[in-house]
Amino acid sequence: MKPKIQKIEKPLFPMRINKYLAWKKYSTRKGGDELIKKKRVFINGRLAVLGDKITENDTIDVRVSGSLAKKYIYYAYNKPIGVITHSPQKGEQDVLQASKLKGVFPVGRLDKESHGLIILTNDGRITDRLLNPEYVHDKEYVVKTREKIRNNFKEKMEAGVKIDNDTTRPCKVRVLNEHLFRVILTEGIKHQVRRMCVALFNEVTDLERVRIMNIELGKLPNGSSREIKGEELAEFLKQLGF
Repeated sequence: MKPKIQKIEKPLFPMRINKYLAWKKYSTRKGGDELIKKKRVFINGRLAVLGDKITENDTIDVRVSGSLAKKYIYYAYNKPIGVITHSPQKGEQDVLQASKLKGVFPVGRLDKESHGLIILTNDGRITDRLLNPEYVHDKEYVVKTREKIRNNFKEKMEAGVKIDNDTTRPCKVRVLNEHLFRVILTEGIKHQVRRMCVALFNEVTDLERVRIMNIELGKLPNGSSREIKGEELAEFLKQLGF
């Protein structure tokens, strides 16, 4: 008589985090809830809470005896126009699907109509340090405008622009020609560059992020990625305080 072979079912997502932990053999479902209560489970860099559901594109870190189960990895990715950073709708593609990188998540956002540098990692420690407005880190963009850049555009943008009830932090601007400029920001208000341009009577027709702190896009082809490592990674983590 042949031994009966147990069929392993393909997991269905979205899946409750405790079920995922049991499926990955970190614990039982009940044990998974205990790990979550002890603040040892992270989803895309944030602490998991009881009842969380995850997708197959989420990155899960589990602290076991004070250390992370996974090795930290970091990539620079050149996001194409039309690719979504988070939560794609029907017919859309997000950066993880487009990049085909596994076990990582994007830090921050770059809107659908923009392109350029975004960092993908499994290191949840850097999320708050990079995105929290309490920390000041350079992000540089090359921006093309629909109308000619006015004579006072650089002065007004560098001084700070009022968006709704807030005024943006001072920034650095270098005008390249009548329709092109570079800007270095130290904050991340949603659609900030586009909204600043509108407030100054212009409109963005192309926006490319070319640098985050010391990580530069360089000549990385559109839709391609490269691993961040060596001295470049060491400097990046140093600037973040690690």
